[in-house]
Amino acid sequence: MRSARSLLAATAVLALAAALTACTANNPPSNNGAPKVDGTVTVFAAASLKESFTELGKRFEAAYPGAKVSFNFGGSSALAQSIVSGAPVDVFAAASPATMKTVTDAKLTGEDPRVFVRNTLEIAVAKGNPKHIGGLKDLGGVKTALCAKEVPCGAAAVTALKAAGVEVTPATYEQDVKGALTKVELGEVDASLVYRTDVKADAAKIDGVEFPESAQAVNDYPVVSLGKAPNANGAAAFLGYLNSMDARRVLTEAGFQVP
Repeated sequence: MRSARSLLAATAVLALAAALTACTANNPPSNNGAPKVDGTVTVFAAASLKESFTELGKRFEAAYPGAKVSFNFGGSSALAQSIVSGAPVDVFAAASPATMKTVTDAKLTGEDPRVFVRNTLEIAVAKGNPKHIGGLKDLGGVKTALCAKEVPCGAAAVTALKAAGVEVTPATYEQDVKGALTKVELGEVDASLVYRTDVKADAAKIDGVEFPESAQAVNDYPVVSLGKAPNANGAAAFLGYLNSMDARRVLTEAGFQVP
C-alpha cells in the first residue's frame, strides 16, 4: 500500500512539473511589467556628482540599450533656477535640500524628493601640502577659494567655519565646487573647501586635508523626477537604478555616504 501511495505522489509531482514547464514556455516572463525605456533621459546634477554620475550613465545605457543619458552638471542653485525657468528636465539631483526646495516650491516635481547620498567637506591643497595646512584655523593665513554662499558647498563651508570659530576672507568665490577645486590645481590659491568626493576624484593633482568640523556640515543630496518630464519612463528607470546595489557601490567608491 505504501509503495502504491509513493508511486501516486511521484506521478502527481511529475505531472505538476510538466504543467508548470508548459505554462512557462507558452507565457514567458514579462519583466514584471516594467515600461520600455528608450530615448534621451535628461539629468541635471550637482557638479560634485560629475564623475560618479558619468560612470552610472554608462552603466544605465548598457542596461537599457535604447536609452541615452544626457547630463548637465553645474551649481545646484543655477540648475534649480534653470528648471524653474522651464528647462526640459527628467531628473534633478541637487547637493542640498535648500536648492531642491526651489523646485519643489514651484510645484515642478512628480513626487517627493529622496536623499540618495551624503557628502562632507575637505580642504583641497597642492600636492605635498606645501603650506602645511592642518585644519580650518590655517585658512586665515593663506590664499583660499570658497564656493559662493548660495551654492551648497559654499553654505556648508560657512557652517564648518562658524563651527570652528574661524573667519576667512577668500580670494575668490566660485559658482560651483569644480571651480573652487580648479583654483588649487592651477596654483591660483593655496587651498579651497570642497567635497571629499572631489578630492578623491582629483587625487592625482591635489591632496586633501580632513578636519573635524566637517561632521557638522554634512550635505544631503536629494533626487527627484520632474512632473513634466519629457521622458517619464526614463526618469523612473534612472531613479530606480540609483537605488540599485550597483549604483550604490559606484557612489560609495567615489566617497559618498549612502543613507
